[in-house]
Amino acid sequence: MASVNSDEWRAVCDKFTNAQNLTEVESRNDPENDPFRSKYKARELLREIYCSLKSFEAGEGEEESGGESGEQRPTEQPVDGQREDGQGISGDSPAGMRAAKLGAVEYYLGVNHVDTEELSAGQEHLMNCMKLLDRCRVSSENVSLFIHVRNQLGILWAGRDETEMAQGFLETAESNYQRYMKEDGSPPIDMTEYFTSEENLLTHQERTKRFELAYTHTMYYLAQVYQNLGETERAATYCHSTLQRQLQLNQFNPMEWALNAATLSQYYITKGRYMEGRHCLSAATVISGLAGEVPSEAAAQESETESERREHLRQKRAEIARCWIKYCLNLLQDSKKLLEDNIGELDTDRQDELKRARRREEEEEEKGRKSALLFGSEDTFDSIASLEEKVLCLFPLDFTEARSVFLVGQNYVTQAKEYFQMDGYVTDHIEILQDHSSLFRALAFFEEDLERRCKMHKRRVDMLEPICNDLNSQYYLLIRRQLMFELAETYSEMMDLKLTLANRQADTQSLDNHTIKKFNSLCSASAKYFQMFLDSLCSPEGKFPEILEEEVLRPALVARFRVARLHSRLISSVPPVQLENLNRSLENYKYVVQYCEAHPEAAAAAETELELSKEMVGLLPLKINRLKARMAANN
Repeated sequence: MASVNSDEWRAVCDKFTNAQNLTEVESRNDPENDPFRSKYKARELLREIYCSLKSFEAGEGEEESGGESGEQRPTEQPVDGQREDGQGISGDSPAGMRAAKLGAVEYYLGVNHVDTEELSAGQEHLMNCMKLLDRCRVSSENVSLFIHVRNQLGILWAGRDETEMAQGFLETAESNYQRYMKEDGSPPIDMTEYFTSEENLLTHQERTKRFELAYTHTMYYLAQVYQNLGETERAATYCHSTLQRQLQLNQFNPMEWALNAATLSQYYITKGRYMEGRHCLSAATVISGLAGEVPSEAAAQESETESERREHLRQKRAEIARCWIKYCLNLLQDSKKLLEDNIGELDTDRQDELKRARRREEEEEEKGRKSALLFGSEDTFDSIASLEEKVLCLFPLDFTEARSVFLVGQNYVTQAKEYFQMDGYVTDHIEILQDHSSLFRALAFFEEDLERRCKMHKRRVDMLEPICNDLNSQYYLLIRRQLMFELAETYSEMMDLKLTLANRQADTQSLDNHTIKKFNSLCSASAKYFQMFLDSLCSPEGKFPEILEEEVLRPALVARFRVARLHSRLISSVPPVQLENLNRSLENYKYVVQYCEAHPEAAAAAETELELSKEMVGLLPLKINRLKARMAANN
């Protein structure tokens, strides 16, 4: 502003520096009963700067611009400020610089009002900034302000759950950045430099860093917008790019970054993209290490700050460990789906076929790594790669490979349980135990030795049974139901394994008493837990519901079917006991058939079970009658 004397301009610059200091430094120490004291002081200084700029402008015969906007609902054009006809004030002209400086003050006033929770006033100032910039073409003098103001408006509208409005502003900011980098690309002026003396201007390196950080924020907010719009793949891409840019710019909080990367891994896992999932988790583990050591209990007792830091680090690292558990569990389960035959056993032909294809997959993995957007800086890249090498990202195809994945998962189970203990974190602790149990179940699929497979299932029982029996059913009913069902299925799997082992050694007719006793014990335990599940559906008076709720419909019908099947399999040489078991079996098969007849829509929930139940309702009465006739003949 050529007509302004240097003393007047220095006074403006000093006020701006003071306003920035009040906003960014002093405000942290504002008292609880006056939390915005420094921000209000900064606002007065910004208003004074605005008045000074307007008076300078009036002195040069400039027409006033800006104006009221109220609670308008602005709309964004695809690329703001880039007019089709090439018209508009040049950004580096005196008029262009005046518009940028006034726009910057409107921007800072807008942010100030948003910070003090005066959103309508904040929006008005931000829109005034937009109007001023709309007169100008995008250039190195104003592009940073173009992006910042759209980021702020994007955040403002997202906070009001106006996601599509937010999307418009943020996508325009993205377009501004991309077009500028394509057409110019030089380090642009930062908004703070509008009010800085020549000797204090930023270096090109610092300008670049601030500009790239503003665009990183654009990507970060767009990731959230796309997530809220249900565009998960696009959201993941933007989240990945944001995390990478934060590392490159060295602008991140280690634990926050690590948790975001671990969360992103869960998206990749659900899509079967295990290489990317593993990379995110390895990076999360390495970067979380940059947050430093967890303070000792003794240090935490001496200082409240250290106590909070200890709690924060332990919790976040435990959460990352839980993400690793999910990675290992899903990798094993997806591999099992690939390898199992139609009765749930390992298909060796399929296994051989997949092993032959493995070499090609390994070559593809290497290509994929080179084309993927990898996290890391010079300091962390090797550490991340080293951690990745410790766990597979291709599907394990035999017991040795599956066990290596299992052991990684089990190690993270131990880490997660150290923080999420039963005392204080009941639900979290049990979920971790359930994941541990599922890891054993997935590993058991790959184990050829049936005796060892049975021992793995026994570990699951030992893990879950005490918890299930000790939990208060009033407060943890849903969790108890899950545990009952899993225990019932686990005992059933053990029973089948014991019978298969016995049949390999002898004919069913000549099973020894020890084997029969063991088989019956497992069979009864399975039936007991299925029955406990069914009992949990009863009213306080013990009445079973006439209509099953949708969320328990399939489990209840399956439990009835399994109870029927288990009672028919109990081995006894005493006819009255045999008769009682068969009658109980028939009663439960009949329930499945009759319920589906009374509620035809329920049939789809348990098609296989219904078909077999109908068959057994036809066959069991014949078996029962034969047994009764034999008993009558013997009396």
